[in-house]
Amino acid sequence: MKRRVSEIAEAIGARVVGDGGIEVSKVASVRAAAGGDLVFIEDEKNLDSALHSKASAVIAGDFAEGRDTSKVLLIVSHPRLAFARAGEFLRERTEHQPGVHPTAFVHPSAKLGAGVSIDANATVDGEAAIGNHTWIGAGCAIGEGAEIGEDCKIYPNVTIYPGAKLGNRVIVHAGAVLGSDGFGYVRDPATGRHEKFPQIGELEIEDDVEIGANTTIDRGALEVTRIGRGTKIDNLVHIGHNCQIGENVIIAAQAGFSGSIVIEDNVVIGGQVGVGEHARIQEGVMLGGQSGVLPKKILRGKGIAFWGTPAKPLREYLKQLAALAKLGKRQ
Repeated sequence: MKRRVSEIAEAIGARVVGDGGIEVSKVASVRAAAGGDLVFIEDEKNLDSALHSKASAVIAGDFAEGRDTSKVLLIVSHPRLAFARAGEFLRERTEHQPGVHPTAFVHPSAKLGAGVSIDANATVDGEAAIGNHTWIGAGCAIGEGAEIGEDCKIYPNVTIYPGAKLGNRVIVHAGAVLGSDGFGYVRDPATGRHEKFPQIGELEIEDDVEIGANTTIDRGALEVTRIGRGTKIDNLVHIGHNCQIGENVIIAAQAGFSGSIVIEDNVVIGGQVGVGEHARIQEGVMLGGQSGVLPKKILRGKGIAFWGTPAKPLREYLKQLAALAKLGKRQ
């Protein structure tokens, strides 16, 4: 989709230096840019490479102002953020035609909002409710009494269990399973058998959450599993029953969370992190990839990075690694 640079600048809050009437059609990296592309840089050391690229326009910070160049500049305080917004502004949107595909099944008691699109072989069970302009992809299964808000995108083969609740503008990628039973058992000492503990709680996913492909999120056992507004969850993540995930949390791929964990707002969790049951990670903590948090452990310190197993503040962890390296050299 072609747009004038002046239109993009207005959409992202940038100041144009040069001809705002030229058109661009997509975003690109500096190295791969061609004519009609928009690129960005975050620091002055990369300015020359951007100005000599084939891109038609460059998003940059104040450091680029006053530079003698024929390239059109969009000056902003946060180039990476502005670039992300420009990419969304330029993105070609797939328009899903409202209506129910002939091979889909929608129970007569289900409630569909205006402009809902349900693709081939999807099923929507009784008393389920789907909000305005939401898309349900091919092969999805929406359980009885599930609620999905407005403007959601549910990609193919997602399973949403009965009673699960999703807010507005939620994105769920292919193969995700939301609201399945938690992994809870009670051992009978007389027989040694493990008997299932009730898994009758709920799952609530708030507005603007994105959930990656093949991620699984369990319902609460007796209470609620909750994913806070604006949280972004990568592919192949597992979140156990009764977990409370705060707002604007980032969780990278292959992370795993046992039951009854609390993750407060604005936490960043790297790939392959494991967190034990009843642990608490307080607001603003950062957990490095492959870190391990022991059960019932509390990690505190806004802006503090933790790493290792058991997870420790990064400086402490690196000191221990250095000490171990010295011991190894003595042998």
